[in-house]
Amino acid sequence: MKRIIPAAVLALAAVASTAQAQDNEKSMAVKGGIQMKGWMGVVDAKEAKAGLTVDSAKFVGMGAGMHATTGPAITYWNPAMTGKGDFTVKATFSEREYMGLNNHPHPYGIVMGGNDMGTETASYLYCAAYGNGNFIVRGFGPAPFQLNGPRGGAHPAVNKAEAKGKPVTQEIALQVKGDKVSCLINGQEVASYPKSEVVGEGKLKSTDGVVGFRMGHNTDAHISGFAITKN
Repeated sequence: MKRIIPAAVLALAAVASTAQAQDNEKSMAVKGGIQMKGWMGVVDAKEAKAGLTVDSAKFVGMGAGMHATTGPAITYWNPAMTGKGDFTVKATFSEREYMGLNNHPHPYGIVMGGNDMGTETASYLYCAAYGNGNFIVRGFGPAPFQLNGPRGGAHPAVNKAEAKGKPVTQEIALQVKGDKVSCLINGQEVASYPKSEVVGEGKLKSTDGVVGFRMGHNTDAHISGFAITKN
């Protein structure tokens, strides 16, 4: 008897296979370290266990902007750059060659609400975009916490690269206004949450804190227009 496997089961298997491939992809070691005065960084715990450090990625000034090449998944911040109260922090990320260093999409984005950065009690929130039209909103507290699912979701505001090796650009912002925390990509709000979903036990200590960038592993992007404004 021929066994018929439902399409839904096949689809779930494909997703699981893709997720496993992403989890198993090794981070490259890119020499260079942090070459921007005043900036700091930390790699994810998984990367650190594999022996990778901030010196396994490269973060440099380039023209009027900055350029990051990873390496391990890493978070960059400058202690002198903070957001407090109602504010917006934004930057434009440009991949000259989409998936140029990897075999599947990896995200890059904005960090806010950073407290105790570089310590075991660090907490911060980030919104990041992928060049395939997806985005993810995620936080780090005592443990990572997800706000739009473990692998994010799609939104029409997020730009898509034409193909692997083609350029793609995203303007990404995190905004705090009243009781709402929002992620905006290319000028459109793609997600928003009440502060109670973002701040509290197991989450952020506060939406006030340092700001910066989040780069997925094996990613190369130019960063321009970095700015913090009061709302």
